[in-house]
Amino acid sequence: MRDLDWNSFDVLVVDDEQDNLDAFRFAFRKSFKLHYALGGAEALALLDWLDPAVIVADQRMPGMSGIEFLKRAKERRPDAAGVLLTAYADMAVLIDAVNSGAVDRYVQKPWNSRELAIVLRQAISVVATVRENRRLREQLALYAGYLEREQRDPIDFGEIAGESEAMREVSARIGEVAKTSTPVVIEGEEGAEKEVVARAIHVGSPREEQPFVKVTCAAFRGDTLERELFGWRRGAFDGAYTERAGRLELAHRGTIYLDEPAPLTPSLQARLLRVLTDGEVERLGSTETVRVDVRVVLSLTPGIEEAWARAGVLPELVSRLSVFPLRLPPLRERREDIHALAEHFLRKYARRNARAATSLSEEALAKLTAYAWPGNARELENVIERAAILSRGDVILPEHLAFTARPPQPAEPPARAPRAAPAPGAEADAAGKAPAAPVSPRPRLDLSSQLDEIERRELLAALERCGGNKAEVARQFGMQRTTLYYRLKRLGIDA
Repeated sequence: MRDLDWNSFDVLVVDDEQDNLDAFRFAFRKSFKLHYALGGAEALALLDWLDPAVIVADQRMPGMSGIEFLKRAKERRPDAAGVLLTAYADMAVLIDAVNSGAVDRYVQKPWNSRELAIVLRQAISVVATVRENRRLREQLALYAGYLEREQRDPIDFGEIAGESEAMREVSARIGEVAKTSTPVVIEGEEGAEKEVVARAIHVGSPREEQPFVKVTCAAFRGDTLERELFGWRRGAFDGAYTERAGRLELAHRGTIYLDEPAPLTPSLQARLLRVLTDGEVERLGSTETVRVDVRVVLSLTPGIEEAWARAGVLPELVSRLSVFPLRLPPLRERREDIHALAEHFLRKYARRNARAATSLSEEALAKLTAYAWPGNARELENVIERAAILSRGDVILPEHLAFTARPPQPAEPPARAPRAAPAPGAEADAAGKAPAAPVSPRPRLDLSSQLDEIERRELLAALERCGGNKAEVARQFGMQRTTLYYRLKRLGIDA
């Protein structure tokens, strides 16, 4: 029999007599994780939150027989194995119940504790296999969809190719850490090849044949990142109509790449720390623990660690994530790599577009090398793609290169001479106009705050138009009511 922890699976025992439940408790309390219910109605109420592996029911119960109860229980918990205890050898009824799928095993009373223990273990083993197969199918389906999306929209900043000493050092560091399962922090500026480095760590590890799952953390706000990583049970929150595995389960035995994981809610911090220390996850709304073997790689832009400290991220979590830091130098510090990267991007777009340019002139290469590349490899890729289209020939010339226009830094305004105080009684200038009152500068808001303010104004206006009817507001904006409630709460709108 499989080596399972029998106490990690719930067993629900249903009987209308307390003495029978006490006898079951006395016989099996140390062997299984037991729950009890007096009668079918009480047991059905328990099934609203309990997901047992095995349901043991007595056949003769007033109001609802054991077979009738197991049929209704199977509708709610189809995975659970149904074991019927009966003192009546009514074979026709039992055969019908077994054929209907409501009863998986039956045991005649009085039962023998040793034989019944074997029946329970066999049932748990079957249910554990069913659940593991479902999890693997779910993982495979999600990963197949993930690969399909990757194929349709490839994100490729180029292979780790370069002649600079800095990149040779990065490659050596990748080789050192790839063979382990240690978490890695890749620090680099925006547009640097952080994902390429993460994939190189995965490919160079024993996990190469297993999933590599990328999570763009900035795409999730509030507690949605926690849901995405850990998944949820049906009914865990408004809108959770089906169960879903999280990205961590999807990455089981492989690598999960967290791109800019900030900010982190306290609940998410605690869950991540549990994954890193114990390798355990629980879907939201579930008490069932799932063991995962996953390697965590995350990318940070410079300054994120300071932001973590200001946000109060758990020191233990920072310590666990920062075991092996790896700094990726910006492109301006390794200009020797520009040529190799540019040629890689040319080959990439030549495969996609047969009419694209295939080479760089020496003058164009000199122009590329002289540029500062504030957007790093991502900006270089964009410049090469645009030039390959504009060239209308095989060779890219300097005039085909157009760099991203960056807004100039505002110059310091010249200091003004102090205005002389007006003479006594002089309340107007020569034109008869009163002197203008000094205007205080408006505080500048960052982009996120400005967007939140715009959204807040639109929601308040819609609530006023609809007389406070949230259902109508949700219909007008084409969103679910749960989404509307979340946005109202996040923006501090009490409506």
